[in-house]
Amino acid sequence: MSLLTVVKASLSFAGKQIFSEIGLQVEPRDRIGLVGPNGSGKTTLLRLIMGEVSPDSGEVLVTKGTRVGYLPQDIQETLSGPLLQSVIESVPGRVDMENKLIKAETSLKEASCNHDQIRIAEKLGEIHQEINRVDLDYPRHAAEKILLGLGFVTSDFDRPVSSLSGGWKMRAALSSLLYQKPDLLLLDEPTNHLDIPSVHWLEQFLKDFSGAMILVSHDRDFINRQINRIISFGQEGMKSYSGNYDSYLNAHEEERITLEANARKQEQRVKEAEKFIERFRAKASKARQAQSKIKLLNKMEVVKTHRREKVTHFSFPDVPRSGMVVVSIKGLSKGFDEMPLYKDINLSVLRGERIAIIGPNGCGKTTLLRMVAGEIEPDKGEISLGHKVSMSYFAQHHSDMLDHQKTVIEEVYQASPDESIGFVRGVCGAFLFSGQDVDKTIGVLSGGERARVSLAKLLVKPGNLMVMDEPTNHLDISSSEALIDALSEYNGTLLFVSHNQSFVNRLATKIWDIRGGEIVEYQGNLDEYYYHIARAEEEPAKGYDQETLYEGRRGKRASVKKGQDRKKQKRGKAEKRQLIYDTLKPILAEVDLLEERIAELEARQVELERLLAEPDMFNDNNRSVLLHKEYKAVREEQDELLLKWETTQDKLETGRSELGMGDRL
Repeated sequence: MSLLTVVKASLSFAGKQIFSEIGLQVEPRDRIGLVGPNGSGKTTLLRLIMGEVSPDSGEVLVTKGTRVGYLPQDIQETLSGPLLQSVIESVPGRVDMENKLIKAETSLKEASCNHDQIRIAEKLGEIHQEINRVDLDYPRHAAEKILLGLGFVTSDFDRPVSSLSGGWKMRAALSSLLYQKPDLLLLDEPTNHLDIPSVHWLEQFLKDFSGAMILVSHDRDFINRQINRIISFGQEGMKSYSGNYDSYLNAHEEERITLEANARKQEQRVKEAEKFIERFRAKASKARQAQSKIKLLNKMEVVKTHRREKVTHFSFPDVPRSGMVVVSIKGLSKGFDEMPLYKDINLSVLRGERIAIIGPNGCGKTTLLRMVAGEIEPDKGEISLGHKVSMSYFAQHHSDMLDHQKTVIEEVYQASPDESIGFVRGVCGAFLFSGQDVDKTIGVLSGGERARVSLAKLLVKPGNLMVMDEPTNHLDISSSEALIDALSEYNGTLLFVSHNQSFVNRLATKIWDIRGGEIVEYQGNLDEYYYHIARAEEEPAKGYDQETLYEGRRGKRASVKKGQDRKKQKRGKAEKRQLIYDTLKPILAEVDLLEERIAELEARQVELERLLAEPDMFNDNNRSVLLHKEYKAVREEQDELLLKWETTQDKLETGRSELGMGDRL
């Protein structure tokens, strides 16, 4: 029996048709993914199912007894009281049963005759049985496991939900929803407020979920592993495809090719029929055939091809080559309110690396990016950019960095005033701002549109170091994939934070894992990181010790019992790191000194060229001769140092290759 049936539902807002006589059936254990551009109706369909909006015509029928759970993108505060208690009490009917129990116990105390006491005692027994049944179906330890999996620690269990931040309230709501085990689970971008460890845990949890699910997500890897059916919202309307997102893309493309081929064949048949009619309609012997062809044309149903969707499509231009060491982090310590995030960190970002920073929310990922971007200062230590490094920064709250009074084209043009207005319009068009859209003010744009404006600003003048904090937030899946494709071809260096597993997997060449006040490096992408973690913890890749991972959020050191093999493995890695450090440190130091001196000489050369270009310079022979000599000496020293720099770089590359960089400095 179907859990849900949508029958010929139509809906429009402000004159715009959202749905036109759509139909949908959801069966038990269905795993449905909704895809389509922002504004196409994905969230609206979920709200329609929940009864938050009503169709203009048609029906939405939820089968009697079906429990539906919904996680919207923007949660309203629905839980109250201590965190764990609020999750446990969220099970439908549980609070009512406890109230009935209290009322029955009070009545029993007040009952004066044996008959009433027996009747109330029987009622109490029934209530206790019902509560025991609910306790078996919804045990306390299940709620604790879900909360820990989504990033809370045991000390959070007694915290009032009202004291949590917006992102943690969303996690609390998601915990409550998963604990209730609804028959149909509606999830609208459930990973938006999660970190990578929590996303990984949620993925494993949902794989074991026995109910039906409708999912909206911009994370291609996440949606691919969760669903077996796709409902797409496009210009051709709402359509259903079997399989995951990759299967849908293949099927949709094959469908487009087939329709276009059929349309071409039909067009040819029409031309031939029209030619026959034109030639023979006046001939008596062919008149009947001509009339038949006219009727055939009138009855022919035109083959409709897929209209091309407007999609974000862009590529970053080549950026100037930087020095080998792009970012140098030395002795870094940072904390807030006497709560340390990390202490005495020494790391380097090398040219061409793509480093993903992961870890639980609150561990300092965004703080580290903001320090690299120069927005905040470390408590101790320093972060310095290397030779000829130019940085572009995409902040998590990108809308805070936009001028809401400016138009789209004014905001993008401001990022690169040396470019022509035509070029800037072209960039805006690549991000779906065309025609009069470029004259919209930032203040009236949606979250997704503002994200595209911020990306457009990066594109008009990208640096050779890109620092990005959750760049796929507010993007639909096609825009997110377009950004991944563009960054795959970007020839600069990338340092980023993202909860999008597809984004990290396809881009990262290295992982910085912030955990327990330390930053541990892992070579490779996210899948390889999971493999390292699984081996290190000697447990299946599907699980984390979430309590251990999230103790780092409180600045506490988690104590984990490790066997002798684990200690030996760590000691071996430490020795290898020390070998690499001892061998390459002097070479890196020499590179830094050379780049620093070359930068000084370049600055002096520019100054000398300005002085030598002054009209009255040659009125003073002594001064002009001295400046010419200095200019020549500066150029010669530059040439000498550049040659030495290239030799040192070769030596560095050779050393890294011979030693292997499985462990970084």
